[in-house]
Amino acid sequence: MIRVFLLDDHEVVRRGLIDLLQSGGDIEVVGESGSAREAAARIPALRPDVAVLDARLPDGNGIDVCRDVRAVDSSIKGLILTSYEDDEALFAAIMAGASGYVLKQIRGTDLVDAVRRVAGGQSLLDPAVTQRVLERIRNGVEQPRELAGLTDQERRILEFVAEGLTNREIAGRMFLAEKTVKNYVSSLLAKLGLERRTQAAVLATKLLGHN
Repeated sequence: MIRVFLLDDHEVVRRGLIDLLQSGGDIEVVGESGSAREAAARIPALRPDVAVLDARLPDGNGIDVCRDVRAVDSSIKGLILTSYEDDEALFAAIMAGASGYVLKQIRGTDLVDAVRRVAGGQSLLDPAVTQRVLERIRNGVEQPRELAGLTDQERRILEFVAEGLTNREIAGRMFLAEKTVKNYVSSLLAKLGLERRTQAAVLATKLLGHN
């Protein structure tokens, strides 16, 4: 069974989504909420496979919830569900580590399929859009706020982390003390809202184009 958590501030929408998702027999909705703050606290405890998150909520947004949840448990996949086709929100969703971003106008069967695909490890993010995010970062134009907060030195170290280098190897490349590199890594993790360097590596691989 695929375990799903639903975040949407409209109860009638949640009711409809629960019926839709559970109709196939292979998806179980293990929790729901209409509050971003409540969802961010409950989702890691429930450990669903997929969190379907409304992008805009009275007390926050699903993109921030996605980032917060994945900082605690990166195995939980985020699927952003929104009424608005908004490039900025899409960029933010990619930065938050979401696996997908779909409009509420999506057909019911397609949404169920999207949940199954995300649960299976697939990304529903358009590669062309991901490339546009990459170009924005490289060109330094309208950088997403997470990477914009990093110093040039932290950006270089993040790229080395994405390549799989250890602190000692990074220190050798940059002619720094290993302890100094460790401090830089701790700083950039804090700025990105992440807990583990593996999470930073995944994020950097997606955004900075490393293989």
